[in-house]
Amino acid sequence: MAHYETQYTQLSVYDDDETGEEEEEENFPDDRLMIHVVPDENKARWNHIENLDEFFTRVYQYHQRQGFLCMVLEDLLQLLQFVFVVVFSTFLIECVNYDVLFDNYYNLDRNKSEHRKVTIDDAIRPHDQCIQSFSFTVVVCLIVAGAFWVFRVVKVIYNIFLYYEIRSFYMYALKISAVDLPNLTWHEVQTRLLDVQKDQQMCIHKPDLTQLDIYHRILRFKNYTVAMVNKSVLPLKLQVPCVGEYVFLSTGLKYNLDFILFYGPWSAFENKWHLRGEYKEKSFDKRRQLADKLSQRFLWLGIVNLALFPLIFLWQILYSFFRYAELVKRQPAFLGSRRWSNYGRQYLRHFNELDHEFNARLNRGYKAADMYLSIFMSPLMAILAKNVAFFAGSILAVLVVLTVIDEDVLNVEHVLTIMTIAGVVVTSCKVFIPDEHTVYCPEVLMRNVLSQIHYMPDHWAGNAHTSKVRGEFSLLFQFKAIYLLEELFSPLITPLLLIFQFRYKAGDIVEFFHNFTVDVVGVGDVCSFAQMDIRKHGNPQWVSENETEASQDEQGECGKIEMSLMHFHLTNPEWKPPENCSLFLNNFKEQVQRDVGASSMQPDIAGGGPYQSMVPSWATGGGLGYASLISSVTGGTSAMLSPSVNISAPFTSGNVPKLRGAVSHSVGPLMGSTGPVSSIYLSPSSSLAPRQSLQPMGQPQSLTNPPTSLQQPTSMSQRQYDEGQIELMSTDMSLSALFMHDLRTRRARGFMYENLDDIRARSLWQRHETPQATPSSGGTTPMPNIEEQPQEEDNPKEEN
Repeated sequence: MAHYETQYTQLSVYDDDETGEEEEEENFPDDRLMIHVVPDENKARWNHIENLDEFFTRVYQYHQRQGFLCMVLEDLLQLLQFVFVVVFSTFLIECVNYDVLFDNYYNLDRNKSEHRKVTIDDAIRPHDQCIQSFSFTVVVCLIVAGAFWVFRVVKVIYNIFLYYEIRSFYMYALKISAVDLPNLTWHEVQTRLLDVQKDQQMCIHKPDLTQLDIYHRILRFKNYTVAMVNKSVLPLKLQVPCVGEYVFLSTGLKYNLDFILFYGPWSAFENKWHLRGEYKEKSFDKRRQLADKLSQRFLWLGIVNLALFPLIFLWQILYSFFRYAELVKRQPAFLGSRRWSNYGRQYLRHFNELDHEFNARLNRGYKAADMYLSIFMSPLMAILAKNVAFFAGSILAVLVVLTVIDEDVLNVEHVLTIMTIAGVVVTSCKVFIPDEHTVYCPEVLMRNVLSQIHYMPDHWAGNAHTSKVRGEFSLLFQFKAIYLLEELFSPLITPLLLIFQFRYKAGDIVEFFHNFTVDVVGVGDVCSFAQMDIRKHGNPQWVSENETEASQDEQGECGKIEMSLMHFHLTNPEWKPPENCSLFLNNFKEQVQRDVGASSMQPDIAGGGPYQSMVPSWATGGGLGYASLISSVTGGTSAMLSPSVNISAPFTSGNVPKLRGAVSHSVGPLMGSTGPVSSIYLSPSSSLAPRQSLQPMGQPQSLTNPPTSLQQPTSMSQRQYDEGQIELMSTDMSLSALFMHDLRTRRARGFMYENLDDIRARSLWQRHETPQATPSSGGTTPMPNIEEQPQEEDNPKEEN
């Protein structure tokens, strides 16, 4: 029998009725009168959840997939889709008489000498004859497909029960009904999830969970993959003859890597949240033995993939044909469009970035990336495409006119086929013909792309017009036709890479797990890079002096740690970062204020000077580049926002916008935003901030008045950030990413910043000495006295 913890409270005697009181006291003594407090079933239901990784992941998927009914319907239709592909393919192979269908011989009616029209019944073999004609290969494929389908059915049934459990959690714990779910963002669901932890203790190892704890649970293995790609541990780059460097990461290869490293029975993790003990061994010899075992597993996994190659390859052909054939016929330009490659999705992903956040960021950068690669059209291919399109279009036009005159033209043999092929050729040629309104500005477009994807190699800066950069970027943003070819031949290439490439990197993979795994209380073993610890993994080129102690092997590449920290801070403004992370964020905010303050005091910044690199798009008049950071402070309209956004309105009216939903309903910058760029609106260096609010230069605003995100509670009733503000923080991240890249470039070139006091004093003297500055000419008043403020010594906080 189950035993429950109960609470007992002794009842005090209440003199309700004087008569008969003594008799009641004799029958019910005080020391025996108790009340039994029964625990709430719903509360105890989600207390001490063993596998929080799986639970939080299902909570997240439940929100992203729009609830119980949508999830069940999608899974059931996928089962039906699999059955359809197998049955329909078998029917086309064995049950159709193609000689009759193509009318290869005439069926003459005995009573009539004229040709009889072929019907569907004539082209389909009888049921018994169809089954008897099954070959041995078809029977084997059907048996394998049937076994796989039965496994899928069992898994779907099991998942339906789990979906129902999550549905109950949303309804009774999170208080979110199926009707309200589509209208809630993940940030709102996550906030309620943190409140439930305080009440029901889903995790018993710590009383309160943070936003980072939830992200760690959901993205534990994805963070490891992102880190291994960032440190080039996985051998994904290949040297292909006649092609050069090529990156291959198909869906099949990624599935095999996840299976052998994270999810399989011989994976590195023993229970999904703890790394196996042998990976933590200090003895190098034992880790060497572990590397040999992992190498053998890569070998055997590759052999299994080779054995299953015919079946997997057949499935890839059938599935790709049924999925894309009609789309290619309807939109031939589909193969000429682009998508973010699987490697690009790993290279560009931040640590602790959920799928919907990552997809939204890449979608915002899609058009700029497509425009960038579209300006590099081959003149030779353009000439050939124009002429081929002319010839094919002429033939198509003539056939269309003849069809309009007499529709019997379609009955002529191969006429319809010629019209279809000519239409496909004309549409395909448009891919190679540049738009006549295209403007060649690769550097501006690359900065627009960088504002969303946030990462690019150092040698891309200033070289966006070169074929080398264009080729490397195309590996991140590939043609869909190339993607389909990769997926089609993945069953053959994947086992070869596992056998001849990944086997020899087993030692590096084991050392990576050993060196970059930390145990977090209440979370388990996570990738240390995902902790976004600037002190431990920061890159010296991306942070201020003495902020990091990381060696070359320990630091994140391409500013991965710094970008990830900034993104997570803006995505989760209520998160309280550790001390070293707060130091980095505050230093970055101060640097933004210094640079923007300096630029606002120099009206001729566009003409040159050390700050010209901050506004590269001023020279061309483009607004999509980094100039939006400066224009947003000096009164211009940021092109990163909607054209209806008025940036200067709140400074004069003092109204704080309460945003909800669309960006176009905003009336000004986010006063409650905690981003380093938004904070400059009220910074001392902003020319639009009220002068009486200026602080002494020795007391930076970020230190005397730290970001409110470090102080905000996570309770739903005490939140000070609505979803409109959080949604618009993506603009802050875009500007912050550009600023961080510019800052990194200036650090690499050894550029020394001027003191803000000196810049302000020089600006005032210049205005005072010019003729327009004299009182008689209607200029400004004489320069006021300048008082020097004592400079505070920099005492950066050291990590305990």
